[in-house]
Order: sequence, then structure tokens, then C-alpha cells
Amino acid sequence: MNDISKKKIHYPIKEHLRQYLEEYSREISLPIKYEDLNHYENAISLYDDAGKDTMWETVFYSQSDMDEIHDGLCRVYALLKTEGDTEVTEHLYVNRIDFCPFGNSKPFRIRVTNRFNDNYDYFYVKKADASRVYGLELEHILSPNRIFYIVDGNTIVEDHIAGIPGDVFINSWLEDPQLNKIRLAKEFVKFNERCFVRLLGDMRSYNYVVDVTPDFDAIQYRIRAIDFDQQTYEGNKTMYLPQYFKDNNPIVEFVSNLLDPKTIRQYQKEERVMIANRIRVSRYRLKDLSDCLDNDTISPPEKVDQLKQELALHFNDETFLECESMGDILRTRLYNLMYDNRKVLAGD
Repeated sequence: MNDISKKKIHYPIKEHLRQYLEEYSREISLPIKYEDLNHYENAISLYDDAGKDTMWETVFYSQSDMDEIHDGLCRVYALLKTEGDTEVTEHLYVNRIDFCPFGNSKPFRIRVTNRFNDNYDYFYVKKADASRVYGLELEHILSPNRIFYIVDGNTIVEDHIAGIPGDVFINSWLEDPQLNKIRLAKEFVKFNERCFVRLLGDMRSYNYVVDVTPDFDAIQYRIRAIDFDQQTYEGNKTMYLPQYFKDNNPIVEFVSNLLDPKTIRQYQKEERVMIANRIRVSRYRLKDLSDCLDNDTISPPEKVDQLKQELALHFNDETFLECESMGDILRTRLYNLMYDNRKVLAGD
């Protein structure tokens, strides 16, 4: 597999995408922006309970700035959770702000705590990027997961996606005697298929989480992407298949040992049918987003050319060769999925 791009190009949000965000209530005026959080005075490394460096830094602000920043962040949290009703957040306070200097969005992670019971929640403030916005929207429309985020200018605020980080799960949970192996294997197959259908790349193990939910008779699993910067960006089609990232090898081997090829194909088909159903339900919103993507640039021309060539060969479909942008490629990919699903329903 080719190496993933060392540094993804930043693509600003253009007017047509901005209008889409306003239409679907994603664009909201924020009381505090990403740039405001950059004015911290000091930072210390953040370690986990085992003493391992988390690659995050806890940042500190001057006394004169701290009250204003914390008040602004609580109001941002209210916008994210309660449509701006600050009355229900009066008992909340910000007790930690962490910064990650790595990655494309260089996020700030905000921990908001309840004064009465010390329960806490997280949200993120990041640099807005068109690729990430398209990724978040496609996740909201095409996956079984709902995504909550708001944008203001060059700032994007995202709700925390709860779950066990994929790398932690692989290292610590695969050997758990209570693990429901078949259900986990099935979910990874479906997650792999979702990423390939909607062309979400870079799903290395630390870019997704595993949501574990006890059910009445067994444990359920949901694998959820948490990084959307590589939405329809790479030219190599294997970048859109989590199974090809080497740090996912343990779970890929786990799946191979549990599921035969026929069962894997069944689960892949099930997921494609579910995505086709979501497309039908949200077809107008998806069309609006697709129109934006058709007129946008979120990948270099050489990557567009490589991906359309590889997908044409993979699906034996020369329609991909006519695509001129990543938006064209994604539209063709989804159209073909809908066409194949109609054949399945017709019994062909």
C-alpha cells in the first residue's frame, strides 16, 4: 500500500458550501473563535493514568483572559447541546482545555464539568476545513450515526464521539473473554464497507472508536470514525479501506479467522442496502451537498486522476473515467450503489 499523504492540503470553506451550512443550520455565530484559544500563555504535557504521553497538552491562559474564555466556551457548549439555552448550563464550568499540536485541524479539547456531581463532557474547537465539513456531513447522511457540529467562519466546533480508541481496543480488548467476537467481526466488515462507499480515508486505528453497548442478551459494537480530514482526498483506493492499514492487521486477522468469504459478502451487501436506504431518505440534502462538492476542489488533480482510474478498474466501470473532480467520483460511486441495490430488490 502506498503511504498516505504526509501533510494534507488545507481547503477553505467556499461560498456555496457556506450557503449549504446556513441552509441546514450548521453555520451559527459563536461567542469565541479558534484564534481566541491560540492565545494561551503556558502548556504542559498531558499523561494518561498509566503515565503514557497522550500527545495532548493542557494549556493555561492569563487571569485576565481566562474568565472571558471559559464563559465563551460554556456558551458554545450551550449552542452545541441546547440551541443556545444557557439556563441549563449555569451549573457547568470549564475545568480543562487541551491542545493537540499534531494533525491537520490542531484541535482544542474542552472539558466541561457539572458543579453538582462532577460529571464531565467534552467538545472540540478546530480550524475549519472544507474536507472535514464534507466528511462530517456525509457521515451524518450516510452512516447510522448522527453528527453534531457548528461552524463560524474559520472555526468548527464538534461534539465528542464517545468510544474506546481503536488502537486501545485492539491492544487491550481483543482477548477479553466477554468479547462477542462474531458481532465485532461483523461490525468491522460493515465499517470497512461504509468507508469505501462514502470514500472516507485514513481510518487507521487511532482515527476511529469502538462504541460498546450491553444489550439484553449480548454486547453490541459500533465502530465510528472520529477523523474526517481525509474525505475524498487520496488517490489510492486502498486508503478508503481500513483493512489495508497495518495497525488494523490484528482485527483484520480476527475477522478472517471468524468469517468465511460468503458471510463477509453478505454483511457487505447488508451495509450497502442500508446506505441506499439512507440515500433515499435524505436524497434532497445529499443532492445539495453533492452539488457543492461538484463545484469544489478538495484534492489535487493528480489524486483525482489516480482514484478514478483505480475505481474504474476495481468496478470494471469506465464511467469513472469521465469524472473531473472528487465530487464527480463520489456521485458516480453512490449512483452505482443505488443502481446495484435496485437490481437486488428486483431479484436480478
